[in-house]
Amino acid sequence: MQTPSMAASTTPFYYPIPKSFLLSSPSRFKRNPNNLISCSTKPISSSLQTTNHRTQKQNLPLPPAFEDSFLLYQFSSPTEDPGFSNRISDGEPVELAIRGVEEDNKSLVISSNMWWADLKAALGQRINVEGIVSSVSVIVKDRHLVLPHVSVRDLRYIDWGELKKRGFKGVVFDKDNTLTAPYSLAIWPPLRPSIEQCKAVFGHDIAVFSNSAGLTEYDHDDSKAKALEAETGIRVLRHRTKKPAGTAEEVEKHFGCASSELIMVGDRPFTDIVYGNRNGFLTVLTEPLSRAEEPFIVRQVRRLELALLKRWLRKGLKPVDHILVSDVTPFVKDPSDL
Repeated sequence: MQTPSMAASTTPFYYPIPKSFLLSSPSRFKRNPNNLISCSTKPISSSLQTTNHRTQKQNLPLPPAFEDSFLLYQFSSPTEDPGFSNRISDGEPVELAIRGVEEDNKSLVISSNMWWADLKAALGQRINVEGIVSSVSVIVKDRHLVLPHVSVRDLRYIDWGELKKRGFKGVVFDKDNTLTAPYSLAIWPPLRPSIEQCKAVFGHDIAVFSNSAGLTEYDHDDSKAKALEAETGIRVLRHRTKKPAGTAEEVEKHFGCASSELIMVGDRPFTDIVYGNRNGFLTVLTEPLSRAEEPFIVRQVRRLELALLKRWLRKGLKPVDHILVSDVTPFVKDPSDL
């Protein structure tokens, strides 16, 4: 059997890291503060009178960083632009020249919006504000929500047939480090037989509910969700709220049943398991498939989560009761059966 590190290295599908906000060096944005953002209250005629004088003093092209920034352009007066006079032909009305500059920058609106969305997505994958707020509440008063009903090494240890016999109607998977390596689109190779067994038992009543693919903040154009669906054959649920926040309404609507009849499978106690327990799922915690691709901060948070989980288990804390089952031992396969 492949080790996690070997399997991760052979996985060919990865989410591209957004490059649009990584290509610009901060040094490009260093320029005279007086020219960076000017909110001039001078009348246009006054600005035109000083145009030639400014051109002689600053006969340099406008830095690309400023020309490419629609956000900066919104807060500046075109007539205060050192290169503005060079773009006015003799006899051309100032109003037409300004309109021309505005037309040139129209195409930058979409680019700017996409840049901001990609930046928020990248930061959001490392900083889960909803998760931080929820974690504080859980640590203070709801520690039992962190404890899963079932804990297994990975999906191969789950008996899908037994879960179906006990009345469960569907399975909800987390994605990263549960089904796939972080940022990968391909199912972790050793897990493929188990996923096929799950499909055979539950049919189309399985789905991915992730804080990456399908989350509007991160996957704003649905491209990652569609790519994952094409690669795995599993429906990816679209949603706007990060786990552990939010209700099970979207999930219940998709499956057409109560959340108590569904199984939530994930690798993060404070996100997947807290979300599942809070909304009535049967919760299954798996070990992470690979930590090599995870950001440093995620690895540190994961260590803290597991340390707290083990401490509370040693103290005898029990998971929340589930409406359908009390004994979960039949749901775990013996390793010799794998």
